[in-house]
Amino acid sequence: MTFSLGIVGAGQFSGQFAKLFLAHPGVSDVYVTDLLPERAEQLAAAEGLTGTFPTYEAMLESKAVDAVAIFTQRWTHGPLVVQGLNAGKHVYSAVPMAISTDETAAIIDAVKATGLTYMMGETSQYNPATVHARNQIAKGAFGRIFYAEGDYVHDMDLGFYEAYRYSGGENWKATASYPPLLYPTHSVGGVLGAWQTHAVSVSAIGVVDERGDGVFDRSVSQFDNDVSNATALFEVAGGGSFRTNEFRRVGYPSHIRESRFRFFGTEGSMEQLATVALWQDKNGVKDISELLEPKPTMSADDPSLQHIAPDLRAAFTSGSAPVHDRSRLPREFDHLHNGHEGSHHFLVDDFVTAVNTRTLPSVNAWVAARYTLPGIIAHESARQGGVRLEIPDFGDAPQV
Repeated sequence: MTFSLGIVGAGQFSGQFAKLFLAHPGVSDVYVTDLLPERAEQLAAAEGLTGTFPTYEAMLESKAVDAVAIFTQRWTHGPLVVQGLNAGKHVYSAVPMAISTDETAAIIDAVKATGLTYMMGETSQYNPATVHARNQIAKGAFGRIFYAEGDYVHDMDLGFYEAYRYSGGENWKATASYPPLLYPTHSVGGVLGAWQTHAVSVSAIGVVDERGDGVFDRSVSQFDNDVSNATALFEVAGGGSFRTNEFRRVGYPSHIRESRFRFFGTEGSMEQLATVALWQDKNGVKDISELLEPKPTMSADDPSLQHIAPDLRAAFTSGSAPVHDRSRLPREFDHLHNGHEGSHHFLVDDFVTAVNTRTLPSVNAWVAARYTLPGIIAHESARQGGVRLEIPDFGDAPQV
């Protein structure tokens, strides 16, 4: 069984996924559309895609397309997802799911009403640290988990300026000020993807930017935002807490590892830094760095990455780590590029499998809401000086 897919947005990220979707035996044809038609044409030619559409609306009207994969600007996803579902298309969306509680609720309502597949492509779901912690939790090795930490530490100087210039045009500074806590899913999803709980309240603090270059300037920002670094402390259902950091001004080698995690339980703990990861229990310490280290599948100098800022290329070249179980993946992926610490292959396969078998994907609408809403509410907490706020929850996904 196969289906056809339309890529929405032909930017720096979508090309890597277009190649994987096209190679998957569960996908027949792959099309693309972009607000800049020349970018869609370039991507279609470079990857050998089936064709292009002049607009998203034209793609949704076409019977040639069964599903869409949205890779547009991060604050546009919510309405585009609902539009796609209401047009009868299955939807894969890049992160974040949405930027408000109302947008999140609208997606869940649309999934319920249509019965179609929705998945958010959160890379931390398959971050090696998250995978290992998830496995250890399943075995009971941690005992009772009571605290965790997730950091997304990516300095603006390491590729983000170039990325925002590419995507934002002349007005790039207005969008480069995107609030860190409205893009929380790498840090939050990496924690909750292992712990299997959800956040119920939060208190957050933001740090006002001092660079003075027009980025994170409230008078320039499309989002009325002047915060470049933020920290949030969450309470979770069933007892316990976790902390996340979203840093955009930080002296840290984010090209080595931009997402990192720590988990603490009554019987064991796990800690990860830029170049080392440790398992610890009451008997001692074990270095698990090699277990969590993806091996590159392509060179950072590969011609297909020439339009991506050099400081961002590491995210597109990582292969799989020893902790990844590749046995479920199609053999067509064995020698294709991977990315974001080995997650891309698994995310594509999750969505394709869910559509073709009509089962729930790993990061379905209800899970995606639990990865996204904590940051949305944390952003509001930070704007109110750290006041503790309750986080709404849409419950568990219904059984299919």
